[in-house]
Amino acid sequence: MRIGYDAKRAFLNRTGLGNYSRWLIRSMVSYYPQNTYFLYTPKIRHQNGLSFPSGFQNVVAVVPRSKFFTSLWRSAGVVKDLKRDQVDLYHGLSHELPRGIDKKGIRSVVTVHDLIFMRFPQYFGAINRLIYSSKLKHACRVADKIVAISKRTKQDLIDLLNIPAEKIEVVYQGCDPIFKKDSSEQEKQAVLKKYDLPAEFILSVGTIEERKNLLQLINALPGLNYDIKLVVVGRQTAYFNKVKRAIDLHHIANRVIFLNSVSFDELPALYQSAKIFVYPSRYEGFGIPVLEALCSGVPVIAATGSCLEEAGGPCSQYAAPDDVNGLAEKLNLVLGDEGLRQKMIAEGREYSANFDDKILAGQMFDIYKNILQNA
Repeated sequence: MRIGYDAKRAFLNRTGLGNYSRWLIRSMVSYYPQNTYFLYTPKIRHQNGLSFPSGFQNVVAVVPRSKFFTSLWRSAGVVKDLKRDQVDLYHGLSHELPRGIDKKGIRSVVTVHDLIFMRFPQYFGAINRLIYSSKLKHACRVADKIVAISKRTKQDLIDLLNIPAEKIEVVYQGCDPIFKKDSSEQEKQAVLKKYDLPAEFILSVGTIEERKNLLQLINALPGLNYDIKLVVVGRQTAYFNKVKRAIDLHHIANRVIFLNSVSFDELPALYQSAKIFVYPSRYEGFGIPVLEALCSGVPVIAATGSCLEEAGGPCSQYAAPDDVNGLAEKLNLVLGDEGLRQKMIAEGREYSANFDDKILAGQMFDIYKNILQNA
């Protein structure tokens, strides 16, 4: 096969959609090297760790001829390059496909991560909602197959956009192999020392924005039976002011530590040093930090209501996103029962095997193969 990818975010985004794009491309290239892979991107940066152009013979990075109007190239003009490169199948990795691809005989797949802009429109501006909606509806209409990264996202596509269920396949997202390797005691101690962290702490990772619902965890802290600190890793938005006011109201400033400069390479040691990982987000497409925590051997407490039960599995604990007392109870339960904590760690590692890269790459390859065989 000659497979093309919308690789803009693989080269240019450090987190989120960039991580998904890099993970999928790496997995396909590694497990199915018989194919040729074309990565279409407005420009190339190498600092995000994507080294395919120099590291793999079966990967070709493609940039537009002109440095101008690159957005137009990505949304439509790239189709000419797909034809030139004799691409059999093009995969849009983040909710969109170029205009005109369906008229050129090129089969296509689009990955849909979430429909949060429809479920929670209050978190998005009107113009952004309009743009997201237009791109997503077009992609879902022209794609031969839609890949949802969770069952929750598949159901949202059915409920909110009336997409036929048979057009949608669920292929979960894996996480970077770095989280599956045990950090040495020296590495963990180095991270604790660098950020002046205590030996025991609760960890939460994610952008500090309203949807991620950190306020819930802050409000639960006073209800704990244990004087344990909370470490929060994530970029701060205007929502941080609400969080700070709650911290001041509860007089717990000495129990909350904010870190916003942790490098990706330091995250595994940080996860593995935590007593519990908490992810109280109201809504996610998948919730990759939950899987990162399970792979790192950390028990997880997450919120109900979206897809986090899929990511965390039956080995994790859950509380409703507005149930402060319920979250405090779950924290007290796990902190107070070391046997339960160890059981959650062991079963969490076992459950994380469902997201093995080889398994997920195989599911995606089957989708590609079936589309082309039925062309």
